[in-house]
Amino acid sequence: MTASPEQPVTPGAAETPSSAPPTAARPDARPGALPRAARAVGRWWTSPVPLARVAVLRVAIYLFLIYDVLALTNDVIPHGYAPDLYQPTLIGRLLPFPTPSPGVGWLLLVTIIVGSLVAATGLLPRLVGGIVAVAYLAWMVNSQGFAYVSHDHLALIIATWVLPTVGRARFTDLRPSEAGGWALRAIQVATVATYVGSAVNKVARTGSPWAWANGAVFTWAIMRRGSELITWTLEYPWVLRLSQWGLLIAEFLSPVVFWLRGKWLAFAIGFFLVFHLATYLSLGIHFLPTVICWAAFAPLERLAPPVQAVWRRLSRRGPRPGSATAGA
Repeated sequence: MTASPEQPVTPGAAETPSSAPPTAARPDARPGALPRAARAVGRWWTSPVPLARVAVLRVAIYLFLIYDVLALTNDVIPHGYAPDLYQPTLIGRLLPFPTPSPGVGWLLLVTIIVGSLVAATGLLPRLVGGIVAVAYLAWMVNSQGFAYVSHDHLALIIATWVLPTVGRARFTDLRPSEAGGWALRAIQVATVATYVGSAVNKVARTGSPWAWANGAVFTWAIMRRGSELITWTLEYPWVLRLSQWGLLIAEFLSPVVFWLRGKWLAFAIGFFLVFHLATYLSLGIHFLPTVICWAAFAPLERLAPPVQAVWRRLSRRGPRPGSATAGA
């Protein structure tokens, strides 16, 4: 029996769910702080960059790998004659890399050189890049497994692993790519982590930040390997101590580059590049693997059009009329 419209409603009586009007979603409802933070972090890691930037950086990284294995870490093949001295780092103990031997060293060297030349052209970037990444990691585990570990190769190793994930990238392709943004961001983070890790290691080894900064680290380094450009500072200990404090502070503050833009970013990067140039000229310490990875912060896609213009100009010239290759 259906109640009539005139049927009175008892005051205070609870309405049944069927009689309650549907509640519309609030248009201004916002997600919680945690989801918003997660999305912000995701956008930061995958901020799109032009694919042309990846293409230019890829050439720089892979060509530098060839120089690195031939000039900077060229001790892998000699290590093969003393396998008993091999003490692998943690990665070398966890992963099934072969014991050093001359044959393994030559195989890795040929693989890295040939693979880097092919990868620099952009041909089969994932396959060839992946092979180079594994071979180069094995090369570095061998190089660093004989009582000396250099932290200047961290970003370079990371670059060999993340660049293949982007896939094909051409110098003329200015389309934004999140995959390219993630790869470059990983290289940037590894580059900055090199400095932060160095600062943390200084503090961990001495027990306090002021112990290292107030010590005689620079004095010892200059006395051992200093050039004429820097030996004069031995007469002014306060200059060396002030420099040690400046280096430690700069290393701890290096993550600031992620919040800088334009000329301020260029100034910060220039500061670290000048620092490495100064250490090379004064102490013979170059940090080239880290220096090359600073390019991940630069708008490298701007280099592509001028290079292509020069190439087109040269290709249009053709042989001269009186040359041997000219047509009859």
